[in-house]
Amino acid sequence: MTVDVLIIGGGPAGLSAAQVLGRCHRRVLICDEGKQRNLRSQAIHGLLGHEGTSPLNFLARAHSELARYPTLQLRRTRVIDVVPTEGGFAFQCEDRRQGMASKLLIASGIVDELPAVAGVEALYGISVHHCLYCDGFEYRGKAVAAYGKGDKGAELGIVMQHWVSDVVVCSDGTEISRELQGRLEKRGIGMRMGTIARLRGERGQLSQIEFASGPPLLRDGLFFATGCKQASDLSNRLGCKRDEKGGVFSRAGTEESSVPGVYIAGDASRDVLMVSVAIAEGAKAAVTINKALLARDGFWD
Repeated sequence: MTVDVLIIGGGPAGLSAAQVLGRCHRRVLICDEGKQRNLRSQAIHGLLGHEGTSPLNFLARAHSELARYPTLQLRRTRVIDVVPTEGGFAFQCEDRRQGMASKLLIASGIVDELPAVAGVEALYGISVHHCLYCDGFEYRGKAVAAYGKGDKGAELGIVMQHWVSDVVVCSDGTEISRELQGRLEKRGIGMRMGTIARLRGERGQLSQIEFASGPPLLRDGLFFATGCKQASDLSNRLGCKRDEKGGVFSRAGTEESSVPGVYIAGDASRDVLMVSVAIAEGAKAAVTINKALLARDGFWD
């Protein structure tokens, strides 16, 4: 098949771009594995007009809205290979679909590295979180832990105190530098440097953190700083430059990467990791792509 644009990733960024491109009558293939970063969350926050909407309901509504555009195709598959060719990109999908695209938008996002602690899986997205901007407001007046090895958890705990007054830093068997210990003590932030045995809770709600030795720590929630990685390695294989955080570099205002014809939107950029920003980046990328296609077709001549 031949399309104007191949979009890798069907989260907020990819679907936003698809909507704009569909309204421009562009032939678009969206390939999505259905592994969006926020699917474990109970609600989307910080998105004006959609506060509290569940990620699943958000995606269902987006898919319904995109159905009106006949030039859009959404496939539940993974793009396994993309090769630059003269005038575009040859691509191959896991479901054996293959074809050519004039432009490529990578909106595949990132994957969080969860703390390697027993019990975290059942709590993630409900009372264990990765983003203060997304979920910190809901923990005002509650008791929360900041998890991170070494100084990472301490740095998170200091920032967290802006949202939550009752914060305890858990470094899970690793040492916190004297400098950070001093800053934590100055702010009245507690520290537990012992190895964590497991997280306890029911129906997704954290109740306490158990340690290999010492008393448990009663907590209502936990935020972690353990890092994340790109969900797809295609940008790396294509030679796209990355910044110091590992995000795919894009030119300001255009969302185009260092590789001509390859665009970036959403969490893959590692910029501001919020649904609202991902939607905006997808729309910006779509407008830039459409302008490039207009130029290709001689509309500016």
